[in-house]
Amino acid sequence: MAGSKQLEQTSKSIDSSAHMITTARVPADKPVRIAFSLNDSPESSKESFASLKAQSHDDASPENFSLAFPELDQQLQPLPPCHDSKESMQVYKQHCKIAEEYHEVKKEIALLEERKKELIARLEQVEKESMDAAQLAKEYAELTEENRTLKLAQTQCVEQLEKLRIQYQKRQGSS
Repeated sequence: MAGSKQLEQTSKSIDSSAHMITTARVPADKPVRIAFSLNDSPESSKESFASLKAQSHDDASPENFSLAFPELDQQLQPLPPCHDSKESMQVYKQHCKIAEEYHEVKKEIALLEERKKELIARLEQVEKESMDAAQLAKEYAELTEENRTLKLAQTQCVEQLEKLRIQYQKRQGSS
C-alpha cells in the first residue's frame, strides 16, 4: 500500500515525458527508482533530473535520498541529511546543487567530446581531400609534361618522315 501511494506521488510529480518506477529489487528493503524518457532531447533529461532533485528535496524519508541522482556514482551521491539539523539539510541541498552542476558539466564534456570527434573526422576528410588535390595536381603536371614531350616527338617524326619522302622522291626521280 505504501509503495502504491509513493508511486502515485511519483507519477504526479513527474511530467508526461518522464516516468518514475518504484520497485523493490536490490536491496529488497529499499525501493529503487529508475528514470527514463521517451524523448532523447537534453531538455527532457534535464527536466527529469531536476524533478528527481526536487523530489529528493520534497520527500523526507531516507529511502528517497538514496538515489536522488541515479546518474552519479554511488560515492558521489548526496548523503541523506539529518532532518533535525538545519545545517545538515543545508549541506544536503548544497551537495544536491553541486551534484546537479557536476551532472551538467559531465553532459557538456560528453557533448564537447562528440563535437571534437566530429571536427577530427572533418579535418581528416579535408586533409584527405587536400592530399587528393595535391596528388591530382602532381599527376596533371606529369601528364602535361608527357604530353609536351609526345608532341615534340610527333613533330620530329613528321619532319623526319617528310625528309624521307623527299629523299625517296629524289631517288625515284634520278632513276
